[in-house]
Amino acid sequence: MNSPVQVSKDKGTQKIDATSTSRFINRELSWLSFNGRVLEEASNKDHPLLERVRFLSISATNLDEFYMVRVAGLLGQLKARITTMSPDGLTPVKVLERIEVKTERLIDEQQRIWKQLLNEMANEGISVAGLKQLSEADKIWLETYFNEQIFPILTPMAIDPSHPFPFIQNLGFGMILQMIGLAGEPRLKALLPFPPAIKRFVRLPGQAIRFIALETIITLFLDKLFPAYRVEGAGLFRLIRDSDIEVEEEAEDLVLLFESALKRRRRGSVIRLKVDADIPETLRSLLAEQLGISHRAINNVDGILGISQVEQLITDERPDLVFKPAEARHPERVKDAGGHVFNAISAKDFIVHHPYESFDVVVQFLRQAAADPDVVAIKHTLYRTTSDSPIVKALVEAAEAGKSVTALIELKARFDEEANIKWARDLERAGAQVIYGFLDLKTHAKVSQVVRREGTNLKSYLHFGTGNYHPANAKVYSDLSLFTDDPILAKDVSLMFNYITGYSKPVGLSKLHLSPYNLRGSLTDLIRQEIEFAKAGKPASVWAKLNSLVDAEFIDLLYEASNAGVDIRLVVRGICCLRPGVPNLSENIHVTSIVGRFLEHSRIVCFGNGHEMPSGDAKVFITSADWMPRNFDRRIETLVPINNETVHRQVLDQIMVACLKDTQQCWTLGANGEYTRHADAENSFCAHNYFLTNPSLSGRGKALKVNNPVPKLTPPI
Repeated sequence: MNSPVQVSKDKGTQKIDATSTSRFINRELSWLSFNGRVLEEASNKDHPLLERVRFLSISATNLDEFYMVRVAGLLGQLKARITTMSPDGLTPVKVLERIEVKTERLIDEQQRIWKQLLNEMANEGISVAGLKQLSEADKIWLETYFNEQIFPILTPMAIDPSHPFPFIQNLGFGMILQMIGLAGEPRLKALLPFPPAIKRFVRLPGQAIRFIALETIITLFLDKLFPAYRVEGAGLFRLIRDSDIEVEEEAEDLVLLFESALKRRRRGSVIRLKVDADIPETLRSLLAEQLGISHRAINNVDGILGISQVEQLITDERPDLVFKPAEARHPERVKDAGGHVFNAISAKDFIVHHPYESFDVVVQFLRQAAADPDVVAIKHTLYRTTSDSPIVKALVEAAEAGKSVTALIELKARFDEEANIKWARDLERAGAQVIYGFLDLKTHAKVSQVVRREGTNLKSYLHFGTGNYHPANAKVYSDLSLFTDDPILAKDVSLMFNYITGYSKPVGLSKLHLSPYNLRGSLTDLIRQEIEFAKAGKPASVWAKLNSLVDAEFIDLLYEASNAGVDIRLVVRGICCLRPGVPNLSENIHVTSIVGRFLEHSRIVCFGNGHEMPSGDAKVFITSADWMPRNFDRRIETLVPINNETVHRQVLDQIMVACLKDTQQCWTLGANGEYTRHADAENSFCAHNYFLTNPSLSGRGKALKVNNPVPKLTPPI
């Protein structure tokens, strides 16, 4: 958790005002608090047991990526002798010191929860066997398994002057050993990397559900790898490398640049090394020396290494210990149109709420466009997708059918660069026009435009998303898909694509707000309008649902709005650098975070427009942008107004209110930077459960009634 900050005006406490750097919470420490909330779900007994194992795994994966990118970036600043303070007043050195303290606590908590989960799994008949729990029959079976499935892949490596220390890849996991020769051979130090192709946990045969860890199997058969030696000391290790990619502004070919950068990423400098707590000091020092790191970069783990891999223990043999599968609904509006998405859009705008409603509607939108002889053009942005993407396949089919297909493939989507290069080449071979965006801007907008000939006219059908065109993520990410045939938005989207493909500034945008062109200014004007309403004595509100709130300029603007009397309610899943509830600074700002079964990813922004919220007169938008400098200034992002009455009701009265009302999976951010979990069991309300059981308004056609209304919000704070 972030270090508490005293915010009262009593003598001896720190005062926070509009000029103090303490008005901001550090970005990195806020992210670690978010990951702490994810980890807390591994102890949440309202979740099925194996889902708690999944949350533990997710928290570890998150932490790995945090070190690969964020900590790597801070270390890069140190190397470059950058001492510039972040908005919260911390230098890179101070941030790294605080990160170290928080991550040590987080790792200790992961290990504590892992031991707790092991006990609970054992009570449910699921176990991870150690050497002492193996029967002779187990050992016989394991010997065959080792000989056939593991031994051929392993490469034991001596470490001596003629065998230099080998390269260990990012997230490389293995064993280092110190051995004594049995027949007079000299002592030997050796390395045994565990190839990622080998499963970490192996299911033992038999009716009982028992697993065994890879390192336990290898320990059992070390004599097969080093037959002439006896192990004197050994330890496991796992390392994390710098995985960020820098884009060179003078690059002539973006594809070649990224292909080269991906190779460099694999050889990035070591950022963190985790080792067994009881590893011999000589071996720990040897690893540090050979990997070129200080002992401060080594984390001694009293427990299991590579805790992200415990997800492999989630077995389909126990469906009672995972979430009951969520059956994604298909919008009735599309069903009523005989499954024809274009007919459904022509009838009226509608929005699809994933994962509660099927992402298949988005896929069908493009598949039907590819097969429709009247469709003449498709323009599409692609940031992330799956390895077998039906979206890309539909675009390929459209191009092969002779339609004009323009695909913006964002090569700078972190950790998806390699996959996106492949998709780009597949599309080019099919005849599509592939655009790689800008060197200095990342295209993060999620937009698809289908141009169809209808009679003598051309008509555009549009899809705007808050999430990526990623069918797998759409099953666990909470996102929104807006379908519309609004001709004014269609014109704006054409301007947007012209901007991306031809650097033509999008002059004349009417409804669509676009970063880095005018999105920051548009939101600023809307907030300032609420300030004017408050000063005039009218109701004034700003509601927003975001993944991250970091931008210092926007935070200060929200502080100004709070002091003017604007009611500000924010649902920020992850990073939040704003400090709410501070006297004379942010008394009218309330911040919550929802962490649960689904990853909250949809982005919604609402303004009261001089009326009590929720109101039919409010201004409501969906957006691809979080409130961060990169989204406003260094990315192509969209902010889309919701004008259709039914869609407006769904987004504001149903989705936004339900998220603000959540008490079951909700955490409240305090003025001291600490998050507190709601514990109102008597009046418990879970937004995720509500969305699972209540159809979305705009997808229901004429049947607008829902099973249960969303509980009413309390009056303004």
